[in-house]
Amino acid sequence: MPDPSLHTLWVERTARVAALGTPSTAATLWIVLHGYGQLAGDFAAHFGGLVTPARAVVAPEALSRFYVDGLETHEKVGASWMTRAAREHEITDYVAYLDRVVATLPDDDSSPSIRVLGFSQGAATASRWAVLGDTVIDRLVLWGGAPAHDLDLNTHAELLRNMDLTVVAGTDDPYVPPERRAALQQHLAAHEIPVSIQTFDGGHEMEDDMLRQIVSAG
Repeated sequence: MPDPSLHTLWVERTARVAALGTPSTAATLWIVLHGYGQLAGDFAAHFGGLVTPARAVVAPEALSRFYVDGLETHEKVGASWMTRAAREHEITDYVAYLDRVVATLPDDDSSPSIRVLGFSQGAATASRWAVLGDTVIDRLVLWGGAPAHDLDLNTHAELLRNMDLTVVAGTDDPYVPPERRAALQQHLAAHEIPVSIQTFDGGHEMEDDMLRQIVSAG
């Protein structure tokens, strides 16, 4: 029996975006991307105390949702930015989606500074969007993660040099251990991409004091 043929088609769908503050008039917009199995509203709550009249936070939710508490309970839902299946289309779709989120936020007369923070899976997502999308990003914070492994730094180095790039990790984060942080710093230095690496006492998590320091810095 022959294998079925697969084809693709483009469809519109509804996305959820959590917001804190007044994105339409803020001078600074923080676009924050949650990790695997999280939801936008829960992730945005980490930033609640950091909103000011001039600073707003926007948390787009990944487009693929699933139950994260097993087949019997079906109470807790999370979302994922992509899997390895049809990955090129997934990347293209979420880059276009994130560009569209930003394009719909400001007033016509405003030109906010865009800062992006991605946590865990959201860090790889943020790094791809930063270099593949149309949005001009002034600051890129990768928390509990690193630039996506498939990015060609020879091609994208100039864009990354123009961003204020920060990597944040807990000292006990199993996904970003000291040796990986050191290798990442060397890899970026080889392409003359400046990076600030910040650590805090903790694991694979958002930490309030470090988050306040990162966001308050601009």
